[in-house]
Amino acid sequence: MTHAIILGCRVDAVDTAQAVDRIRELLRVGSPSLVVTLGTEMIVRAQHDERFRAIVNASALSLCDTVGVMFAARVRRARIRERVAGVDLVDPLCRALARDGTPVYLLGSKGDTAERAAGVLRARHPGLIVAGFHDGYFAPSDDAAVAAAVARSGARVLLAGLGSPRQELWLAEHLKETDCAVGIGIGGSLDVLAGNVRRAPVLWQRAHVEWLYRLVREPRRWRRQLALPRFVWLVLRDQALLALPRRS
Repeated sequence: MTHAIILGCRVDAVDTAQAVDRIRELLRVGSPSLVVTLGTEMIVRAQHDERFRAIVNASALSLCDTVGVMFAARVRRARIRERVAGVDLVDPLCRALARDGTPVYLLGSKGDTAERAAGVLRARHPGLIVAGFHDGYFAPSDDAAVAAAVARSGARVLLAGLGSPRQELWLAEHLKETDCAVGIGIGGSLDVLAGNVRRAPVLWQRAHVEWLYRLVREPRRWRRQLALPRFVWLVLRDQALLALPRRS
């Protein structure tokens, strides 16, 4: 599979349809496989968190989640086909899972959000088997119990909306215990599905300023957005260093 390396992190060059096909292939193989939806904040974190970077690079599939990652790929002249955000992956994936009869488990967010998201997905994709759901507000001491609950459900795919880096770290450590073949970090997708968070209008998405829409609606996110200028600086610096003539 063609991929790019952005600041030491692997990003696979697949579109949404190819991502779904790859996940179905991983399901057929059956070994516990992690799918990462890679964003700019995650790559910035990976610069100082070696364990996190290793998890990203060891994943079975690393998807381009944000416009920032697309920008970096273009700077590197890498052929990343399209942005495949976690929230955009969920529906086509669940459509395929419904067709295949593959059960899925929803983990994340607060209160009854996962349950409401399950109802939305069942309505959109008749035949979809949502084997269970659980909120994301549990202590590390409950990790084993949550993993056991997922295992008892019989799910084969685990959609984890725990936020990054928690979802990647949790899946890397506990996916095998859940008996799921595929675990996917989907960030805040459950909140969008349940209607807790309104996604940016399509025009904003097409203009690649969805991040600005979210910042306007949720000003408390401003600290998180500080990662974006740092990411741009790191990408441009890295590209400049690569362009320097090498000493023989």
